[in-house]
Amino acid sequence: MPDELSVGELGRAVAALRQEIQAMGQGINQRLDKVVSTEVYTLQSAYTDQRITALSQDLQKVADARDALENAFEAYQLAERDRREQERQKRLYQAVIPVLLGLLSAAIAIWAVVAK
Repeated sequence: MPDELSVGELGRAVAALRQEIQAMGQGINQRLDKVVSTEVYTLQSAYTDQRITALSQDLQKVADARDALENAFEAYQLAERDRREQERQKRLYQAVIPVLLGLLSAAIAIWAVVAK
């Protein structure tokens, strides 16, 4: 019966097995503490979806505001171009009309002298 273990050796082996089982149980408990419950996961994913939706709406608002600003700036540039063109035409008329009136009065003066 040399292959059989004594009572003390069996007690030590059983104690070692208990310690290993307790260590495995603690490891499993630690891992389970890190696991998120289904309810918490559902709430977190719903919040994430709501936040993504809100951010996409904010992004759309910013894009719309940018487009409106670009359109307003383009309209301002067109109005400024038209205003400058009108101002250029006014200055041209202000320079041409007095010259034409001077030439007309000179022509009338010459005609009056020649007609006498």
